[in-house]
Amino acid sequence: MVEDKNTDFSEELDESEEGALYEHYKLIVDAGQKLLRVDKFLVNRIDNASRSRIQAAAEAGNILVNGQAVKSNYKVKPGDEVAIVMDFPRRELKIIPEHIPLDIVYEDDQLLVVNKQPGLVVHPGHGNYSGTLVNALAYYYQDLPLFKTTDPRPGLVHRIDKNTSGLMVVAKTELAKVKLSQQFFDKTTKRQYVALVWGTPKEPTGTIEGNIGRSVKDRQVFTVYPEGEHGKHAVTHYKVLEELGYVTLVQCQLETGRTHQIRVHMKYLGHPLFNDDTYGGNQVLRGTTFAKYKQFVHNCFNVLPRQALHAKTLGFIHPVTGEEMLFDSELPEDMSQAIDKWRAYIANRNID
Repeated sequence: MVEDKNTDFSEELDESEEGALYEHYKLIVDAGQKLLRVDKFLVNRIDNASRSRIQAAAEAGNILVNGQAVKSNYKVKPGDEVAIVMDFPRRELKIIPEHIPLDIVYEDDQLLVVNKQPGLVVHPGHGNYSGTLVNALAYYYQDLPLFKTTDPRPGLVHRIDKNTSGLMVVAKTELAKVKLSQQFFDKTTKRQYVALVWGTPKEPTGTIEGNIGRSVKDRQVFTVYPEGEHGKHAVTHYKVLEELGYVTLVQCQLETGRTHQIRVHMKYLGHPLFNDDTYGGNQVLRGTTFAKYKQFVHNCFNVLPRQALHAKTLGFIHPVTGEEMLFDSELPEDMSQAIDKWRAYIANRNID
């Protein structure tokens, strides 16, 4: 198990002889943490972990603080090392191989780099037990030991949102999975995204820092906690690529990889992603009140029916050869069309 001094979780999924899945996490409590029950502390920091699952882990002696088993009511304090092992949520889980086309950018005997299309869920979860990237991989790699039909995340070392397009690396062997996972955990991978956002940032380049965690009002939405008392440490670097009047094309480089990180950080900066229905970007946030303009924006929404975000560049060290691998991808058709519409709109407006 790997330890992270920045309150990130090390996570592993293990499979027992009976096929039960377990999640392992470990973290160091940060210096600003107030005394808080360990079950509440872990609920706030583990995605999709209910308090009942965490309390069950405590009852089984599977919550350790500084190497000692503790009960749910133990109060964590700064510097504590907290480790937990939880049963994976119980349900019938069998990955059905499905013949779903994959845009394969690179492949060797250790790994695969795929350009994920928008709308494709990465791995099975609530409401999406089929039609995912994992189902496609299970079909493509039916003969590989790593891709068992009982493993919900075979070969996955990172993920991107359903409606985000772009590059992902998938491991084909246990060795590759361990070594690639370590790179993502250590934040040594290179990931650059291109996004279309509402408005134009005041500075052409900048860094957004702010812990990201689930909103207390809506558990499906994430928010920034700038004080650092909640959520997980997150850093995004951005650079303006092209100003298009009321929207701007920006490049975002991830230093950390939190759920919805770019979407949440850009909203926090005051520039939600174009047509991001979760974070308010699906409204007309900049521009005129003219009906013709509003119709133009909605036409762009129809062309790009998702958040305008593409994982364009991906870099990592090959897990066996040690070679530095760097991949780049073109913007998908829907995003390119929306950007071209804005370019034409600005050109025509300047002529007028």
